[in-house]
Amino acid sequence: MLTYEENELLTRVSGDAPMAQLMRQHWTPVCLIEEVAEPDCNPLRVEVLGESYVAFRDSDGRLGMLDELCPHRKASLVYGRNEDCGLRCLYHGWKMDVDGNVVAMSSEPEGSPLMDKVKARAYPVREWGGFVWAWLGDPEEVPEFQPPAFAPEEDTPVSILKIRVPANWAQIHEGQIDSAHSSSLHSSTMKPAKVEGAASDDKSWYRPSTDKSPKMQTETTSYGFHYAAIRKPIKNAKTHHYLRITEFVAPYYSLIPPNNNYKVASVIVPINDDESAFHFIAWGGPNVPSTEEWRSFNHAVPGEDVDHKWRTKRTLENDFMQDREAMKEGHFTGVPGIPNEDIIMWVSMGSRVQRHTDTLGASDLAIVEFRRLMVDAAKKVQDGGRAIGTDSDIPQARIASHEGVYSKDVDWRTLVAPSSASQAAE
Repeated sequence: MLTYEENELLTRVSGDAPMAQLMRQHWTPVCLIEEVAEPDCNPLRVEVLGESYVAFRDSDGRLGMLDELCPHRKASLVYGRNEDCGLRCLYHGWKMDVDGNVVAMSSEPEGSPLMDKVKARAYPVREWGGFVWAWLGDPEEVPEFQPPAFAPEEDTPVSILKIRVPANWAQIHEGQIDSAHSSSLHSSTMKPAKVEGAASDDKSWYRPSTDKSPKMQTETTSYGFHYAAIRKPIKNAKTHHYLRITEFVAPYYSLIPPNNNYKVASVIVPINDDESAFHFIAWGGPNVPSTEEWRSFNHAVPGEDVDHKWRTKRTLENDFMQDREAMKEGHFTGVPGIPNEDIIMWVSMGSRVQRHTDTLGASDLAIVEFRRLMVDAAKKVQDGGRAIGTDSDIPQARIASHEGVYSKDVDWRTLVAPSSASQAAE
């Protein structure tokens, strides 16, 4: 259980909050490449860590991200004209290129020296793994971009769904690293079956276990932590364990145990203290679904399940469109789609859950580790230290989740990459 003050450290992600400072020491996935895919596309408002920016691709295909407000009179550039290799403010016609240079001042006399004195702040950006990544930290200390574990190569197949969720980043992360809930909440999609390991088809995911009460073990790493959810398998339960090993890579993503067709990850980026951009990813296996197939499988199709700003049509106000008749007929939640089931839980808690009032059990060991780790990491940044994961001695591409049925004498820690672990807990 956290104190109220510790919960504030964990959940506040705007302005100069310690957690916001921590996140700005990492490259941040600020939007999807598909949102700014074409030259001279519509400018895109990017909201992250309580701030607003504008992203655009110029006539030559170069990507830029600036502060949203024009440096002249602070009108929003989101409504500007993206044309002729620059973003032109509608108010007085000032125009900025992707590097923030003011290249036109329609309202000023020709030859005005003001043009050489004014510059919009431009943020370094990289395109990788379906995301636009931006450096929001110290402009004098821009680190080399390191590919994330879910896209180790530029051509790694990646399919992403996106949903804007009215809930704090931490409670979404806690949901993603909580293996115990999947056996109940997602039981209509994640089904026990006599399979050798986790499997999937276009209808469901399958697991070789009926055990709803996993034993949890965690190990701290230099980049976050990993943990094993240890269940009884359907076959050989006396001699074997079914292991599901999840990786939390601070501060933005988790690697969820794979199935026989593809690997799974989630990326959670805070929009502000009370909203988050949730991304659920299929990647890097022999049969990665297309983006359209992935969104359809998870009932997160733009125009059908989410609107043009990625807000789900299932809300508290319409009771998430829960189908009670479907529940009577056997569907556990009455809501289709794994993310949609999770969103009911995250949103119904309130936008920022008060952790000093909750009650944790044995299956919440990973949740305890996440909270302890990130509160300590925020305190370290508050005291002037470096953010967790920024000095990791393991390339992110080597980090991997894992699952399978193993003999009870196998230590799950031997199944994951060396991790510079600092301590273990059981």
